[in-house]
Amino acid sequence: MQTVTFPDPEPVPALVLATPDQLRRSARRVSHLKGRQVDNQSLQDVRALIGLPPPGGHRRDLLIEHLHQLNDHYRGLFERHLVALASDMTLSMAEVYEVATFYHHFEVLRDDQTPAALTVRVCDSLSCAMAGSAELMTRLAGLVGATVRVMAAPCLGRCEQAPAVLLGQTALPQATVPLVREAVEYESNRAVAPVNKAQAATDLIAFQAYRQQGGYALAAAVVNGEEPAEAVIRAMEDSGLRGLGGAGFPAGRKWRIVRDQPAPRVMAVNIDEGEPGTFKDRTYLERDPHRFLEGMLIAAQVTGTEACYLYLRDEYHDARAMLLNEIEALQSDPPCPLPHIELRRGAGAYVCGEESAMVESIEGKRGEPRMRPPYIAQVGLFGKPTLEHNFETLYWVRDIVEKGPQWFSGFGRHGRHGLRSFSVSGRVKQPGVKLAPAGITVQELIDEHCGGMLEGHTLYAYLPGGASGGILPASLNQIPLDFDTLQPYGCFIGSAAVIVLSQHDRARDAAVNAMRFFAAESCGQCTPCRVGTTKAAKLMEAKVWDNATLEDLNTVMADASICGLGQAAPNPVRCVQKYFAHEIGGAP
Repeated sequence: MQTVTFPDPEPVPALVLATPDQLRRSARRVSHLKGRQVDNQSLQDVRALIGLPPPGGHRRDLLIEHLHQLNDHYRGLFERHLVALASDMTLSMAEVYEVATFYHHFEVLRDDQTPAALTVRVCDSLSCAMAGSAELMTRLAGLVGATVRVMAAPCLGRCEQAPAVLLGQTALPQATVPLVREAVEYESNRAVAPVNKAQAATDLIAFQAYRQQGGYALAAAVVNGEEPAEAVIRAMEDSGLRGLGGAGFPAGRKWRIVRDQPAPRVMAVNIDEGEPGTFKDRTYLERDPHRFLEGMLIAAQVTGTEACYLYLRDEYHDARAMLLNEIEALQSDPPCPLPHIELRRGAGAYVCGEESAMVESIEGKRGEPRMRPPYIAQVGLFGKPTLEHNFETLYWVRDIVEKGPQWFSGFGRHGRHGLRSFSVSGRVKQPGVKLAPAGITVQELIDEHCGGMLEGHTLYAYLPGGASGGILPASLNQIPLDFDTLQPYGCFIGSAAVIVLSQHDRARDAAVNAMRFFAAESCGQCTPCRVGTTKAAKLMEAKVWDNATLEDLNTVMADASICGLGQAAPNPVRCVQKYFAHEIGGAP
């Protein structure tokens, strides 16, 4: 075999990559933080509002609360303050920025920008649009001064006071140009009190009055073991009470599911009622907050939850101040051992009415719905089993347990059982929250509880469940209003927000208003909802609707959206196509 030999390799000269001094200078450059750095003045500004950070930084779940403090104080969120806040919370600037830009009530500003001296939000949702809010906003834009910003806003939860305006954090009902101008003048110089300002309820039942009327006796009995937890759950089940935020899940069954989960458990309470046309929770909260709080304590004890987080929409500024005072009064003189209670402030995002999006927001994140399973009863707030309830659901707990389940289930009409709180607005003489038997028809509701239609108006159409609940014609005014009765007609009752239209209105306009709302409020997480609502709103502006393309969009949104926003968005469209075809160029 032939042997192959290789020549010896030639020596390679040593390659010097860097001198020691060069390496040290390079290390210093690498160790220098990239991106914008914190300046001392901004850090002092932030700490003056939220305090010095404890070891490890501020709690991550308090990010939105801290953003509110900055936004309130400086009338916006300056980038320099966001950098300082991120530093003190040991978060990346990206995390802080993505949360700050998600919510409508936060405004991120460059450091060289001057914030508006005052922001006037004019509600453009259906009830206020019917009352002339678009004309009001147009007239205000050129009258209130260059430093005052006038902008359209989604439902403010004051549909019975249409058109509603939020001037800073001051609610103005039945707003007019003179009223808003006077209120702006007051806010500017504090010289003249505004006329017709929305007042806190004068019939508020505060803590001491509630206790004197026997309040919290039941909660104390449950907490002290005098009222067995099993008996309480059975009363809830036998009453037939279902979740009154819109989903309608049986309350007693939910309590059993959460109680059977491993400890520790928590509770999340939804007071974010952002569904256009809905204002029942605010109405009850302003008058009888402790009836709700007692129901919450009973639910917490029976299900073994150690902490309660209350998520209240940001538009309810006066109600938030009142509720903080009443919680403090309760904690100062507790009738029984209390769980940990925290009141959290929303920041203007309709999607946070969805339970998992609300949980994300309470954790200080963007309010994006979670994929399920797992359900939040299993893995919810802070990863713990979570009892999620709407405000009004808890509001009825005390009465049901004290008076017996038959008291609640004994109400009802047309074969239905229970009570419903209807938020009624639109073309009726007496809008407001109407407590009525479940199963009442819209005609009975208007005639018996609302004083009839406005003069010169006759019933043409109605929305039985807010923007997402669909639209029905006057010819279907005898359908019992309750869970499960409206689905055969392409609608649902949801939060029981009834908006009444007359012959002076068009159903197509109501549907367009609803779809624009959904497009503006989509969290953007899933494509079917993010793109579908925007495309649908544009198509619906045409005089003659492209029904085939709209139905393609409807099908994709309903079948593939992550949460109820996209899933329910097609309801008003399909109702117009089915019941009001003459309005969109279809068959009469």
